[in-house]
Amino acid sequence: MTLVLLLIFTFLVLLVLLRASKLIEVAQSLKNPKEVRYRTSKIQGTLLFVFMVLFLGGVFYFNFHYRNYMLGFGPHDAASVHGTELDHLLWITILVTGFVFVLTQIALFWFGYKYREREGHSAKYISHDNKLELIWTITPAVVMTLLVFSGLDIWNKIMPDVKDKSNLVQLEVTGFQFGWILRYPGPDNEFGARNFRLISGTNPLGQDWKDPKNYDDVHVGKIVLPKGRQVRVKITARDVLHSFFLPHFRVKMDAVPGMPTYAIFTPKYTTEEYRQRLKGVPEYMVPADPENPDGPKKWETFKYELACAELCGKGHYSMRREVEVVEPAEYEAWLKKQKSYYLTNIKKPETKVEPVEDVTANVEKMLSAGKGSIKLEHVHFKTGSAELTHESWKELNSLAKTLSAHPGLKLEVSGHTDNQGDDAANMKLSQKRAEAVKIYLMKTGIGQTILVAKGYGETQPIESNDTPEGRAKNRRTEVKILGD
Repeated sequence: MTLVLLLIFTFLVLLVLLRASKLIEVAQSLKNPKEVRYRTSKIQGTLLFVFMVLFLGGVFYFNFHYRNYMLGFGPHDAASVHGTELDHLLWITILVTGFVFVLTQIALFWFGYKYREREGHSAKYISHDNKLELIWTITPAVVMTLLVFSGLDIWNKIMPDVKDKSNLVQLEVTGFQFGWILRYPGPDNEFGARNFRLISGTNPLGQDWKDPKNYDDVHVGKIVLPKGRQVRVKITARDVLHSFFLPHFRVKMDAVPGMPTYAIFTPKYTTEEYRQRLKGVPEYMVPADPENPDGPKKWETFKYELACAELCGKGHYSMRREVEVVEPAEYEAWLKKQKSYYLTNIKKPETKVEPVEDVTANVEKMLSAGKGSIKLEHVHFKTGSAELTHESWKELNSLAKTLSAHPGLKLEVSGHTDNQGDDAANMKLSQKRAEAVKIYLMKTGIGQTILVAKGYGETQPIESNDTPEGRAKNRRTEVKILGD
């Protein structure tokens, strides 16, 4: 509010000064109008020339000062093979357009001073000049044609589709509000079929489980790629337009609903090798966390990232994902550890553990100890909502019965989510889910027990969010003792 008032005050002061100068100018013009015009013209021409010097000086200074932060400059060499050619074309474009930019700015502001109104000078009117028209039409057209053809040549080198997939790293990326679903093919190196009509809470991609190729496909929390191997990324979107952007690899391609696109590139530096490139650069030798001066430096915490370059909604910022490039052997070891999404999330065990005895025994142990917390293993909600599923009732009924036998307790019902989606939305959802459990227990009957509902969102994970299994464990509801 203070800043707004200050801006309004500054604007009013400038307005008053402007009006006062106009009054002075009008008063003087009544005495000697020609002299006033000449003086005003000279002042304006001089100020334009001064502005040109400051403006061009600022352009060169700030580009030089921040060069180590900009891609393609300083230490930020392209992290992909094709990116080097793109950076080279960028430099040519900058030199050509930069040269023209400087000349036109100098001409613009210098002419403003040179051709100011003054005694003994008058404007010369030229209606038409064919030679001049040809020069400033043909010259830009030729330069732009050369740049466009150079760009097309590089585009054809980096965008040919790959027929031999034997040594190809394949990855499918699906954008949604607000995150990415990352899928790798299994040992068969083939993606299973998808059908948007099959999309559900347990099948976010709409994979057709009748297609055996889906059985070994894996879902992951971050992109891991091998150095030196060609990567083909299949890019889709589930709702609105997104944009798959790997800035350090110079890769950018729109993710369009209903129209798969793709990108092909070859990583050139591992994550650790890129960190070593930043080591020693002053801008990256400072602490990554300003509040922890003894903590790791910026170069030590550097990570490649996947970003959405399309403004896809208010949670757009949360679409950032980590990309890690490792040596080929390390990549193969990582890939072998990933588990099939179908086998871990869809194909259920034949037998189920009855939750009644489990929750009763666990609550009794917690109450006898007078501290601790228990996870409600069989309390679940419908996807994206705080509505309890029918399978949750049996465990909650058992919990309510146990609590009613121990009056006077104060317990906290805590809700937790994984890290998928918007942080604020996850916090809000976890709070609603905790309150839903609290309301159900109170309606069922828990005697004098006091319940407090608290949502923690994604702030207290118990497993890594990099795997579907870990995220499933982090989506949980717990009950813990606060006191008697």
